[in-house]
Amino acid sequence: MSSTPAWKRLASTSTFTAKTASSKAHLHKPIPDDLFPRGYVLGGVHSGVKKNASVLDLAILLSTSSRPTAAAASFTRNAFQAAPVVVSKDVLKQTAGRARGLVVNSGCANAVTGRQGLADAWAMSRATAALLPRSSSSETDTLVMSTGVIGQTLPISKILAALQPRAALAQTLASGFSAWEAAAQAFMTTDTFPKLRARALELGGGRTCRIAGIDKGAGMIHPDMAGPAAAPHATLLGCIATDAAVTPAALQTALDYAVRRSFNAISVDGDMSTNDTVVLFANGAADAGGGGEIDETRDRAAFVRFRDGLTEFMQELAQLVVRDGEGATKFVTVSVEGASSYEDAHKIASKISTSALVKTALYGEDANWGRVLAATGSVPLSAPLDPTRVNVSFVPTDVDEVRAKEILSAEDLEVRVELDLGSEGAKYWTCDFSYEYVRINGDYRS
Repeated sequence: MSSTPAWKRLASTSTFTAKTASSKAHLHKPIPDDLFPRGYVLGGVHSGVKKNASVLDLAILLSTSSRPTAAAASFTRNAFQAAPVVVSKDVLKQTAGRARGLVVNSGCANAVTGRQGLADAWAMSRATAALLPRSSSSETDTLVMSTGVIGQTLPISKILAALQPRAALAQTLASGFSAWEAAAQAFMTTDTFPKLRARALELGGGRTCRIAGIDKGAGMIHPDMAGPAAAPHATLLGCIATDAAVTPAALQTALDYAVRRSFNAISVDGDMSTNDTVVLFANGAADAGGGGEIDETRDRAAFVRFRDGLTEFMQELAQLVVRDGEGATKFVTVSVEGASSYEDAHKIASKISTSALVKTALYGEDANWGRVLAATGSVPLSAPLDPTRVNVSFVPTDVDEVRAKEILSAEDLEVRVELDLGSEGAKYWTCDFSYEYVRINGDYRS
């Protein structure tokens, strides 16, 4: 009888072949310059946070519009909020939702760094604000974001040195695709491609605005963000800019609505970061006629068009993060339908999307609907669940095991759950768990 343990014999004879993630290069492509919002300059430089001098690690965005720029943000609820999160919340509070700049470093999260971290984040904010022409004495109208390893302090002297030569830096900042692409590259950590999108939005009444966005993230992705007034609860960062004219209050309302249906509806590994932040600027540069800012109540129709267009745009950005999930081979839409409330549907979709058993089954291309049901039934709901009325399907429906295997071999697929409790529904976007995810995160600090 063999002295080799059974599990080792099985492992040595297994015919299972590990799949690797396909190239994501096709997800990044040139964008026409005329789709980017007017009145912004931005770019990316190497400051020395990352050792490789050819890698961009500092992004800067400035609003150059002559009109006041509204700003809104959504921040992580993690109790260990990083220094840039604390500072950006303070900036928005001090300026009543008016900010004109953003500085972002990658390579170091500046999280759990105490007083030194706060001082460094403030220094970055003020040094970037100094690049803007001053019409007032304010030195606190620049937001800050950081991403990278937690628990390490920034090489702040290197960052400040990169922000000091104003004339040289001014030549680096521009407004077209190349400038946005450089800024997107400076956001990246374990990302495999720069995540950038832009489009035009119709606001009605002959009004058109442009919107562009950058985000980053591939691991430590399960955001739960809220506006700056809410209590706090590899990282997700997002920067969106539009040349629409919107009041700060309406901008925050629109962002809160869109975040719930985009970035708060994605998961790679179920882990919330200390740094998750999405910021939104609206500088009014598209309003050549000098009309008033869009207000939630005074101009309701235009506000709803802007809010819904923003939501659709942010969903596309958020899905790029999932598609670039560390080691991911599948992009999965989890649709929960027939719930009694959006909140219930969202909770179930989140639970399915973060289930390690579901995610490993998806990697193995196993249509294990029992794992989906188990995740669904573990969630407390506002209305009792009737197990006899719940239906799980791997889209398309009505297929046998052989056809199910074929469906799950596709890169994009949908898991649909029908609860038969009401008319509400929610979507979540997630990916599978692979061996490569373990390798990436096991080696992250080494």
